[in-house]
Amino acid sequence: MTTAEKNKRRVLLVDDHGIVRHGIAVLLSDAPDLEICGEAGTYDEAIQLLRERSPDVAVIDLVLQDRSGLDLIRAARATGATMPMLVLSMHDESTHAEKALRAGAQGYVMKEDADEVLVDAIRKVLSGGLYISGDINARMLHDYIHGDEPSERSGVEQLTEREREIFTCLGQGLTTRKIAEKYGLSSRTVEVHRARIKKKLQCEDAAQLLREAVRWVETEDI
Repeated sequence: MTTAEKNKRRVLLVDDHGIVRHGIAVLLSDAPDLEICGEAGTYDEAIQLLRERSPDVAVIDLVLQDRSGLDLIRAARATGATMPMLVLSMHDESTHAEKALRAGAQGYVMKEDADEVLVDAIRKVLSGGLYISGDINARMLHDYIHGDEPSERSGVEQLTEREREIFTCLGQGLTTRKIAEKYGLSSRTVEVHRARIKKKLQCEDAAQLLREAVRWVETEDI
């Protein structure tokens, strides 16, 4: 038995899909220095296992069955947990990595990249480092140096309060008529607001505007 195998670091997996947890476990099974010490699919299960198993590192999805992964990270930190936590998510790193780090995580990996980088990412946070992609790291460093706001907010922050309300409604799937009824506006006025939002966010067409609105709503809900 090698030294790495004798001193395996214990990993807690937190994801609301069993098949994903299984896939991660298989991926980590080839790492001689890592072992799974528990799996959780909900916020409550994860809180219990964090207390009972005392893992060396936790790999956490952003979306759980009952709460968000960010809520879990914040709660763990609030109770004094010091082990590194690494977010593994399908959500775009460009809009969620900074939120994860601010909540108390030490890294962010997109699920589509897990096969190539997850083991290295776990080892890096276990060694006391942070793990995010080079592109995101460079952007965050630029924002810090120049005092810029996070890029996920830079576009939407240009919108007026009414425009942001309508933008949110679009992301929630409301039609022009429903939005007009909700705010006591004419359909024509709603369409004018849509056009202004589309221009400010530099969307090429209505489909892109809708995608951006849906992503904005998802981001705010996490």
